[in-house]
Parts: sequence; C-alpha cells; structure tokens
Amino acid sequence: MEHHITDEQWEHFSENGYVRIGQVATDAELEKLQERMDDIMLGKAPLDYDQIMMQLDREPGKNSPGPQSKGHKGATLLYRKIQNLELDPVFLEYLQKPIFEEVCTKIYGDGTPVACFRAMFMNKPAYEGTQLTWHQDRWRDLDRDPQITIYTALDPAMIKNGCVHIIPKSHSRLINPENGSGFLTQEHIDDIVAKATPLPMELKAGEVVLLHNWMLHSSGTNDTDIPRRAFSVCYMHGETKSHHGHAFTRVFGDGAISVADLSQSQHESPVVY
Repeated sequence: MEHHITDEQWEHFSENGYVRIGQVATDAELEKLQERMDDIMLGKAPLDYDQIMMQLDREPGKNSPGPQSKGHKGATLLYRKIQNLELDPVFLEYLQKPIFEEVCTKIYGDGTPVACFRAMFMNKPAYEGTQLTWHQDRWRDLDRDPQITIYTALDPAMIKNGCVHIIPKSHSRLINPENGSGFLTQEHIDDIVAKATPLPMELKAGEVVLLHNWMLHSSGTNDTDIPRRAFSVCYMHGETKSHHGHAFTRVFGDGAISVADLSQSQHESPVVY
C-alpha cells in the first residue's frame, strides 16, 4: 500500500489527538461532493430517502433544529445534518479513498475489516447554525468505541462561520462516561475547558483532518454569508456490535461494499455484522 501520511504526522496524532493531512479532495472531487450534497438536500438525487437520516437546521416555526429522522424534509439547503451517506455512491466512493484505508489500517490493524459507524454531512447555513457544546464522540449503544473520524471541509471553515474548536491532548480518556453520547457536564466544562486553550480548526475547502473520537470539540453558529459544510466519517472496527441490532456497512476488508454493489441494491438495507 502506498503511504500518504508521514511518521511525523502519526506522532502528532498520537500525542495530540488530531492531525491535518492536507488537501485530500481534488477540485473535481470537491465540486462533485458539493453538487451531490445540494442535490440530496433539494430532493434531486436518485436515492432511497427512506434510508437517509435528515435533520433541518430549524424546524418550521421554531428556533431549534428539527427532528433527526429518516426521509426528505423538503427541498431546501438549510439542513443541519444528513446521515447514512455511505448508502450514496458518490460519498461512498470518496470515503473509500486509499488514504482513508491507510488510516483505518494504522488504527485498527492490517487485515481488520472496517465498518462505517456514520457518514455524515454537517452544515451551518449562512447566518444560521446550531451551537454544539463540548463533548467527546462515543456511543453507549456500541460494544466498543470507534477511534477515528475523518473530517473533510466542503467549504472554508473559519471562526466566523462556526468552525469546530478542539482541545488538543484531551483524547486520552473518557471524561464523562456516564453520558452515553460523551457530553460534558457544566462542572467538567468549568474544570477542563475553562483552563484550556481551544484550537479553532480553520480549514480550506477540500482540506482533511483526522480526529480521535475522544477529542473534546465544540462549534458555534455561523455569523457570515458563507455556509460551513463538511463531510465527516466515523470508521470503526468491522466486528463492532450494536446492543440494539443496528445495521452497519463494511467499507474496507472482508465483506466491504463497493460502489457497484450499492448501485445494484439501492433499496436494500445494509447487512448487520
């Protein structure tokens, strides 16, 4: 396998819980992902929307995000979150790039099958966006915690348009294991975050950063006319089980789905491993 990430970068990731790996998406790939995302939001993509989790940034008539549920919520670019994008051939092709397989091999071991816990579009629309408080990414439903998220900026990510902020070196332990989704209590925030120097993850469109899932992170709202869109993929050990029997799609190793497989079975559910 050709190596794309240097030993120095891996050392930085191990020590700090994150590492920038540069401009991974080509101009053509970035344009393709941006156009596909707009088509999905506008209901134009040839997808089974009943399998796609979608959430509006603002529920109609309310000043809060809409429910997270499967199905299209109307033709608008004002979605906050869209999940299950591993079921879309355009996003599947991108998340299976060799450089991402290299990351998974380094994290989970050579020959280990890798599944996608979630392939997710995150959006902070112009002059909108939802405040996301400090947390670590973990899910009590799983029998083991996924270790890596690969985050691709689809637009320039800046402080003013709500970029993610992280606390380097905060990934060594679960801070609030009692919370099934890794959110901190106010006491934790006062004790840890207030004493730290959060780092804004300002990124160019097409730039990629690797994040350990236990890295403390948060994000604010968008105060500009530039949307802050991103594609975030959480890769996990392929033998991870859900206590509730949820389905996961293998993306690397034995049993991995391909774009050709997906094109032939757009309306079939992913296999539960």
